[in-house]
Amino acid sequence: MTNKQPFQLPDAAVILMAVALIAYIATLLVTPGYFDVPNNVTQVALSQFKLADSTSTVPIFAEGGEIGLTNVLFEGLTAGDKYGATIGVMAFILITGGAFGIIMQTGAINNGIMALINKTRAIEWLFLPLLFVLFSLGGAIFGMGEEAIAFCIVLLPIMKQLGYDAKVTVLVTYVATQIGFATSWMNPFSIAIAQSIADIPVFSGAPLRVAAWCVFTLFGLIFVVRYARKIRLQPEPQAIIGNTKPLSHCDRAVLLCFTVGIGWIIWGVMARQYYIPELAAQFFTLGLITAIIARAFGILTFNDSAHAFTKGAQELLPAALLVAMAKGIVLLLGGSSLNDASVLNTLLYSSAQTLSHVPDSLAAWGMLVFQSGFNFFVSSGSGQAAITMPLMSSLGDLLAVSRQTVVLAFQLGDGLTNIFIPTSASLIGCLGVVKLDWGEWAKFIWRFQLALFALASACIFLAHFIDYQ
Repeated sequence: MTNKQPFQLPDAAVILMAVALIAYIATLLVTPGYFDVPNNVTQVALSQFKLADSTSTVPIFAEGGEIGLTNVLFEGLTAGDKYGATIGVMAFILITGGAFGIIMQTGAINNGIMALINKTRAIEWLFLPLLFVLFSLGGAIFGMGEEAIAFCIVLLPIMKQLGYDAKVTVLVTYVATQIGFATSWMNPFSIAIAQSIADIPVFSGAPLRVAAWCVFTLFGLIFVVRYARKIRLQPEPQAIIGNTKPLSHCDRAVLLCFTVGIGWIIWGVMARQYYIPELAAQFFTLGLITAIIARAFGILTFNDSAHAFTKGAQELLPAALLVAMAKGIVLLLGGSSLNDASVLNTLLYSSAQTLSHVPDSLAAWGMLVFQSGFNFFVSSGSGQAAITMPLMSSLGDLLAVSRQTVVLAFQLGDGLTNIFIPTSASLIGCLGVVKLDWGEWAKFIWRFQLALFALASACIFLAHFIDYQ
C-alpha cells in the first residue's frame, strides 16, 4: 500500500507550459487577425479589426529561427532589446536581485530593524505604529515578504511579553509588508517587471501609488491598533529580548548608502526619466558600494560579496525565466503588434468584444477581480506579472483602460490577497512560526480582507476616472 502524496498546485513554470500548449492549439483553430491602424498606435477601436486573408501553420519544432511550440523558451529569452522584454527585463531582474543579495548579506537591514524595535518597545503608543509603517515601507521599497518569517520568530516573545497575541505579530510584520507591496511605487521585483512588460516607463505613476500607500497603510494601522487594544492582556515585566547590540559602524554606513541610493534612483526616474538600463546600473552601483563598505569594515570579503550577488540573482532566476516563457508564448501566438496578423489579436478582439457591453470602469474593476483570483494559483508577484501582463495590457488598450491602471489592478490584486490565500508560502511560514492554524487566521482576517478589496476597488475606479497615466 502506497501513501498518497498531498495535492500540490502546479508551479508557475508548469502553468506557463500548459498555457503554451493551449496557445499552440489555438494557432491551429483560430484565424489570425490585425488592426488596421498606423504603426506605433496603441489606442484602437474594435471596428478596426480585420481577419487575415491567409494563414500558416505553426510547427511543433521550428527551424531557421522561426517560432514553434518547443522554441518558446529560447525565442522568449532572446526577444527584444535592453529597453524591454525580454532581454532588458531579465537583465534588470538578475542584476537587482544580485545587488539586494549583497545588501541583505551584510545584515544591516535586519540589524537596523532590530535596533529600532529595541529602542521603541518601551514606548508603547509608538511601538506598533512604527513597526507597521516600517514593514510596510519594506514591502513598498524592496518587496519585503518572506523576510517577515524571521521577524515573526523574533517579535513573538516580545509581543507576548507586552500582552499581545500571535495575530498581532503577523499583522505588524507580514500583513504590513503586503500592504506596502500592493501599493508600491518602486518595488523592483513587482511593479518594475509589470511596467516593463506593459511597455510603460518603470516607476512611472508614482504620485497616485504613494497616496494609495498612505491610505492603505493608515487603514491597516487603524485595524491593527484597534485589535491590539481589544485583546491586550496585562504586560509582563520587561526583559531584554533579541539583539540589543547597538548598530555597528558598518551597519550605519550600509544603511546610509542604501538610503542615499534609493534617493538617487527616485531622482533618476523623476528628473532624468531613467529607464531599465540606467536603473539596473544604479542598483548594481548600490550593490558594488555596499560590497566595498562591507570589505572595509571586515564584514564581508569581496568573494563573500560575489557569492551573495550570485545567490541573490539565482533566487530571481525563476522569475526571469517566467518572463522569457511568457514572451515566447506571445511570439507563438504571432506577437503583440497590432498591425501584424496574429492569433493574439484575434483573441484580444474576441475578449474585448465580450467585455465591450459593460462600462469601461467595470472592465477595469474586472481586471482587479481577475488578478485577485489568479493570485491563488500563482502567488509570486513576478511570476503573476510575467503570465498576465502581456495579455492584460493589450486588452486594456482595446477596452480604453490605461496601461497604468492595468498595472495597478495587478499590484492590488496580487499583493492584498497574499494576506489570505493558503498558497502563499510566506503567509504559511509566518503562521507556522507563531503557531497559528490557517483556518483560525482566515476566520480572523476575512473581514479585513474584504475591506481591503473594497478600498482597492475604489482605488481602481478613481484611477480609471482620472485616466491614470
